Amino acid sequence: MAACGKSKAVLPRVGLVGLGIMGGTMAEALLQQGYVVCGSDIEPKALARLQRAGGLCLKSAAEVAGRSDVVIVSLSTSQALAQITESIAAVPKGQWQHKPIVIETSTLPIEDKDACAQALSRLGITTLDAPISGTAVRIKERAWTFFVSGKETAYRKVLPVLQVFTDKVSFVGPYGNGTKMKFAANHLVAIYNVAYAESVTLARKMGLNPQDVLDLFGNSPVLGTGVMRLRMPMMLTRQYSPATMKVEVWQKDMQVIGDMAKSVDCPTPLFSTCAAIYTSAMALGLSMEDTASTAEVLSAMAGIAPAKGRGKKQLKP
Repeated sequence: MAACGKSKAVLPRVGLVGLGIMGGTMAEALLQQGYVVCGSDIEPKALARLQRAGGLCLKSAAEVAGRSDVVIVSLSTSQALAQITESIAAVPKGQWQHKPIVIETSTLPIEDKDACAQALSRLGITTLDAPISGTAVRIKERAWTFFVSGKETAYRKVLPVLQVFTDKVSFVGPYGNGTKMKFAANHLVAIYNVAYAESVTLARKMGLNPQDVLDLFGNSPVLGTGVMRLRMPMMLTRQYSPATMKVEVWQKDMQVIGDMAKSVDCPTPLFSTCAAIYTSAMALGLSMEDTASTAEVLSAMAGIAPAKGRGKKQLKP
């Protein structure tokens, strides 16, 4: 059934470039609402997931752009963004019968996003910078927030598509402001995540049941946050898979945010201190597990024995 009572015929065709955790989730949500969806990814498993959901798998970003009214880009590296930009830009301007609006949702350096937008603009393609705050599992709660920046007219055109995922779709101004807002959000998440790991560890060392900490504070209007409610249950059970955000991927975000802070001469002492905890998680062999696994770093520092099945041998990559 089409979304919002619209017929399937009037819905824009949507393409996904990057079908990982976030991109794959968005593709499935769109298909469930009656959108025609195509996509591309270098991973066969990601393409198989799209195909099972009823989407069309294509070989390149250029093919996706050529078949879509709206293209959502969700990638993990600047190199990947450069490659898909090159793919689309290689199509001669005269061959574009219909030019899609590109929504770039990745958390990457602003200069790399600028390069993508400028290259596509030479083809007459408008790009929006629209990072997402939220993890894939939270789409069911409609708990994502989009920070959309760029041309406001383009934002209004794609708004119904983004509202498939959440009601929190904010226009935050000129191109690049979306990424800056995401940096500010992830800066807080990085600190909150380690703070909750520390809180759980303190509770254990004092002889408290850390479940009581979550029960009493999780929904508190003063102390509770979505990060606490998402990550602390993993810290309590000491089980960090499947990951909502892998430590390995988060390290990339930490680097990008740190570089931005340095470029604007902004001290970030709390954020900088937290960075060492995530690096320690990598050293413990937790790179592919959820960032909630920082609790294992704090536990080790506090002299708490590893959870069953988490001895040194098991922690090697």
